[in-house]
Amino acid sequence: MLLTLAWGSLFFPGLFALCTWALRRSRPEWTDTDCVMISTRLVSSVQAVLATGSGIVIIRSCSNVITDS
Repeated sequence: MLLTLAWGSLFFPGLFALCTWALRRSRPEWTDTDCVMISTRLVSSVQAVLATGSGIVIIRSCSNVITDS
């Protein structure tokens, strides 16, 4: 569990920094605020997709989600 937390603590800020850097290089006419806003939305979208995927895996692997552990 701690390993997953550690990887998540590195992955999401790293993805944000990479997206912000790439947007600043590819779109120099955009302001810093624009780059940060798009990067934030992209990271949030990736997190939502991963959370949905893990929820689907949990629901499909349990016969009763409320009582199974």
